[in-house]
Amino acid sequence: MKIMCVVLAAGLGKRMNSSLPKVLHTLHGTPMLHHVLNTLYELKPLRIVVVAGKHLKEIKESIGDVSVISFVQQKVPMGTGDALLKAWTALKGFQGTVVVVNGDTPLIMSKTLKQFLTLHSKEKNSVSMLSFIAEDPGSYGRVIRDGAGDIISIVEDRDATERQKKIKEVNSGVYAIETDTPHLLEEIKLNESKGEYYLTDIIGVAKDKGIKIGAYCIGSEDEFMGVNTKKDFGKVRQLMRDRIIKKWVNRGICFIDTNSVYISTDVKIDKGTIIYPNVHLEGNTRIGRGCTIYPNVRVQDSIIGDGVIIKDSTLIEGSLVKRKASVGPFAHIRPGSEIGEEVKIGNFVEVKKSVIGSHTKASHLTYLGDSKVGKNVNIGAGTITCNYDGYKKHVTIVEDDVFIGSDSQLIAPVKIGKGAYVGAGSTITNDVPSLALGLGRARQVNIEDWVLRKKLKIKNKKLKIKYKGKS
Repeated sequence: MKIMCVVLAAGLGKRMNSSLPKVLHTLHGTPMLHHVLNTLYELKPLRIVVVAGKHLKEIKESIGDVSVISFVQQKVPMGTGDALLKAWTALKGFQGTVVVVNGDTPLIMSKTLKQFLTLHSKEKNSVSMLSFIAEDPGSYGRVIRDGAGDIISIVEDRDATERQKKIKEVNSGVYAIETDTPHLLEEIKLNESKGEYYLTDIIGVAKDKGIKIGAYCIGSEDEFMGVNTKKDFGKVRQLMRDRIIKKWVNRGICFIDTNSVYISTDVKIDKGTIIYPNVHLEGNTRIGRGCTIYPNVRVQDSIIGDGVIIKDSTLIEGSLVKRKASVGPFAHIRPGSEIGEEVKIGNFVEVKKSVIGSHTKASHLTYLGDSKVGKNVNIGAGTITCNYDGYKKHVTIVEDDVFIGSDSQLIAPVKIGKGAYVGAGSTITNDVPSLALGLGRARQVNIEDWVLRKKLKIKNKKLKIKYKGKS
């Protein structure tokens, strides 16, 4: 079956009360429209035409240069029928099936669409629509059938009679239309009360012309829930979150509390990983096999190797954490960092755009910025790489097997040679050669009886004030 798809995304979304186009609101790391497009890619269409309104530029920029996608603009919002008619010009020369979907239904699934298209093709329909049963039909268009169960028309809620409003089978907004069908879109009449051309009227037009049509009630209410308000958006976000968590549970991921974890759609997780409450895995993140992620952790656009432990209240952004490393608690791995195998990054340690070699330890209260740290290095508490001189960032190099004493400042650019020691409390401004001891602190001076003299001085001062007051 040759397929082309049309995505109707020209709605203004006024009820969202946002300057952002409705279809670009993000659900679990991905704009709503992109969720729909990702579903359509699985149908392997020859082309996808996106119909946008006044937000065409923003929508184009969001999608980028994708060879299979083209755009059509509906400059004046005159309804879904007019929008599809605008798109039809981009389908010129195509012979096959046109699949029409809405850009604000991000929960739509490819398996449902494939089943729908199979039925459409099997019955040799010229026009088919997909329906579902709604517990509360609300504003959905009602599917009107005759005594034999064949579809007659779709009636919008605002135009329905009280009897029709009780019908629970409703329109999903998904259609399959053969391109060799007479141009039904031009036959759709303007709805005077709304000032729009309803795509739903295509069913009635086809029926009147004796064209073979079908309606298949195979979808679920959740799957075809459209987003018109922030309340709708919240419901869809929760449904998508539940779907994502269910997928990972079925693939062997252990969640301590499934109700408090948020995972973006592009995230990948390997088997045997344990995820504690209030964990956020975002963007293009990869979690390896057998990891443990403790509470209040956020990982964004990062690769986490097998057997990694990420402890409480840690943030990892745009970085690589290799096999069996331990990060946290209260650590911050900033973009561009690489944490080596079996490295320990402890509490209140911040790493920025640095490479940390395997088996190195920075256990607490440390800042490593623009650094290249070798293997088997011990970095004492309170160590700071002073990488910024107010104008430019500079690199600190710490070679293998180095010991950095606590409360040291390494003033970049500087290099600590292999196997060297830096004494605690040192300020290092020059390179330390291999196997040398670097010290950069003032010589200690002890002043005998200084405390006693100070106390005596204070006592005499108080006596002077006291007698001065009596004179």
